[in-house]
Amino acid sequence: MDQSKAEAKRPPYGIIAVLMIGAFIAFLNNTLLNIALPSIMKDLEIEASTVQWLTTGFMLVNGILIPLSAFLIQKFSVRQLFLAAMILFTLGTVLAGFAHAFPLLLTGRMTQAAGSAIMMPLLMNVMLTSFPVEKRGMAMGVFGLVLMFAPAIGPTLSGWIIEHYDWRMLFHFITPIAIVVVLIGFFLLKDKKGKVDIKLDFLSVILSSVGFGGLLYGFSSAGKDGWDSPKVYGTLAIGVIALVTFILRNLNQERPLLNFRIYKYPMFALSSAISMVVTMAMFSGMLLLPIYVQTIRGISPIDAGLLLLPGAIVMAIMMPITGKLFDKFGGRLLAIIGLSITVITSYLLSNLTLDMSYKHLIFLYTLRMFGMSMVNMPVTTNGLNQLPSRFYPHGTAMNNTMQQVSGAIGTALLVTVMTTRAKTHATELVAAAKAKMLSNPPTTAITEAMKLKMQHDIQMKAMLEGINDAFYVSVFIAGLALVLALFIKRAKQAEDPGEAKPAGNKVTAKLAEN
Repeated sequence: MDQSKAEAKRPPYGIIAVLMIGAFIAFLNNTLLNIALPSIMKDLEIEASTVQWLTTGFMLVNGILIPLSAFLIQKFSVRQLFLAAMILFTLGTVLAGFAHAFPLLLTGRMTQAAGSAIMMPLLMNVMLTSFPVEKRGMAMGVFGLVLMFAPAIGPTLSGWIIEHYDWRMLFHFITPIAIVVVLIGFFLLKDKKGKVDIKLDFLSVILSSVGFGGLLYGFSSAGKDGWDSPKVYGTLAIGVIALVTFILRNLNQERPLLNFRIYKYPMFALSSAISMVVTMAMFSGMLLLPIYVQTIRGISPIDAGLLLLPGAIVMAIMMPITGKLFDKFGGRLLAIIGLSITVITSYLLSNLTLDMSYKHLIFLYTLRMFGMSMVNMPVTTNGLNQLPSRFYPHGTAMNNTMQQVSGAIGTALLVTVMTTRAKTHATELVAAAKAKMLSNPPTTAITEAMKLKMQHDIQMKAMLEGINDAFYVSVFIAGLALVLALFIKRAKQAEDPGEAKPAGNKVTAKLAEN
């Protein structure tokens, strides 16, 4: 009997391994595309405010679908969800690989997102239910190591592929791997789930989609259309109204689609807020640096990938170390140290120049990623540790939803800052150049080639200043997270209100467990 109990408590390593392979492919695909954005802009003749939709649109679909994950995890088996997710992801990859127009490429990316949206909440839920609180930090650290290996190799691999092949090869490269993962899941995952009496609240799904979708679309459109555009403030207003209605509806339901009552647990609420702010700051480096080094500096794609490689490797190596330190010291000390490093390096990156050395850029980005490696996983795990176990699906769904929403908003905000400030700086530089020419007329006639060079130099200088301004905004974003981190306390699992009821009422207890 003791042996059967031990087997029951043994984590399902086979299931976890298959899920990690699937999540790794999704993560690898995401990081592959970051380096490719300048090449896609050139090939499809689109602007930065348009190409960023490949990132924002991916997050938009995630932000809409992830709230459903709590319901899906309770309703279906791990096998069913994994296979459905990977098949969708594979179809999206094939579609994007054959795209010759931006709308088709975006459709492929959003189909990929529909598949990957369930992967992270599903894996996180399996991890939380498989390991006890005292071992969870180390387990999450190993989980982070596997997933951070994708960002470690993604940019360099992407740079090499783009330098030797067309950017579409990034998707063709992923397709056979994704098909193999589907086959592995089909033959190896054997778990079954009993019939669960739970129904989907379609009105909540609609409100959630309109709410999160409206917010993300509004923020994303601001970079191209401006904040004074009716399309921008109109969709933002609709999103806010729908989201407030969604929250109020779910607070008054016995079985909500997304349980906002989990925010009554203070450490979870705090960890969620910090994770959202850190995610916004993190995307500044991942998005702005590739544009800076390739568009402004003219550095090759493979060298741009190599620039990001050491930082990703450091982050991957630090994950299990950070997990072990979290089990010993808790999340507060790690978060404060990590965020302090992030604030300092973000400020240093807000002073980029046209001739900053390649090695200096590598050092700053690597140090920044080292700081961030001490924040996300410890803070998130500490918050989830306070939740009663039956709230884990809602906690993981909420965290992933908020991170996707904040990531998309952060991306849109920083691109908007970069774009609008670049236009402002360009106007100022043109005015300064004209004033200089009036006060000190050139002795020789200005040729057409000289005019084009002057325009190019002004454009590059203006974009550089726009990127610096965007990094400067990320300094304040990271600073806000640092202030919030001061209030972190080591979380203990709270008593489940469902389990606190009289033990004699087994029917009620069983309902609460589900």
